[in-house]
Amino acid sequence: MSGAGKKVADVALKASRTIDWEGMARLLVTDEARKEFATLRRAFDEVNSTLQTKFSQEPEPIDWEYYRKGIGSRLVDMYKEAYDSIEIPKYVDTVTPQYKPKFDALLVELKEAEEKSLKESNRLEKEIVEVQEMKKKISTMTANEYFEKHPELKKKFDDEIRNDYWGY
Repeated sequence: MSGAGKKVADVALKASRTIDWEGMARLLVTDEARKEFATLRRAFDEVNSTLQTKFSQEPEPIDWEYYRKGIGSRLVDMYKEAYDSIEIPKYVDTVTPQYKPKFDALLVELKEAEEKSLKESNRLEKEIVEVQEMKKKISTMTANEYFEKHPELKKKFDDEIRNDYWGY
């Protein structure tokens, strides 16, 4: 097996070990996102499996003596010489350097979006708790107690009464 093929297979294996698929799956909220994520994971696993099976195995050595007996040594020597002269070029990655800065920028953007999302989630959770408390107390709450929690509404109603605007 060529060194480049083995290296690609090793990198793919390491990448599959470091991906937190379950952690990413927990972050998905819609069914469509879960479906797309499952498709992505399946495709990744297929590619990784292909890399592990095709590129991680050494090819079987050719038994030149077997062919010499059946065909003749002159023809077999010619093929052996041609086979030995084949040089497989080393793989030079020209794509990764082009996309690495874009990927890194997307990671930064992702972290910012995650932080923003977590802040909004925390704010909404606090609001839910407030609404649930209000729901429990609403049947016994006086107008003054309500206006203490919502002074902007008290100001609005006071302004309407002061300006003699009764809503019709």
